[in-house]
Amino acid sequence: MTVTSNPTRTSPVKRGLFVLENILGAPAPPPPDDVPLLEEAEKEFKDREPTLREVLELHRSKPLCSACHSRMDPLGLALESFNALGLWREKERGQPIDPAGKLITGETFTGIQELKRILANEYRIDFYRCLTEKLLTYALGRGLEYYDVHAVDQIVEQLEQSGGRFSTLLSGVIESTPFEKRRWSAAVAANP
Repeated sequence: MTVTSNPTRTSPVKRGLFVLENILGAPAPPPPDDVPLLEEAEKEFKDREPTLREVLELHRSKPLCSACHSRMDPLGLALESFNALGLWREKERGQPIDPAGKLITGETFTGIQELKRILANEYRIDFYRCLTEKLLTYALGRGLEYYDVHAVDQIVEQLEQSGGRFSTLLSGVIESTPFEKRRWSAAVAANP
């Protein structure tokens, strides 16, 4: 939670982007250069101090911002009940926190528990693929290439069949052709 927060407040945008990149494997494109800061949108509320949700809704209403923020914001706002240190909180700026949202694909949730259920059930394969790609990248010591896709697909299929057991993921990576060839190549290079 600390990594995905700003120094003075939480950041639903950073949190949503983290979920997209590290859990679903679907990163958003980088923001355009001329995107206004959220603090600019906050100035539009002259009569009171708005919640972060309200500021994001105003920011997201701009066509330039909507495409990406419609994907990130609901995920990040579901985590707003956690402060910058990950401690539970009920209010922000004296107002109750609303962790409800609607994913871009149409699923609605009222809080983090329902979002977790949706991600675990509806996006299970996306999570398996993302985790497989990250672990295989780490194991290989390099980024994945087009010829690694088959190995990733096989591991994801095995994960689905095993109900997501971590041991299946680990053995799938170790027994994958890219990993076995990497080890063989490294051994040959070390012992010419």
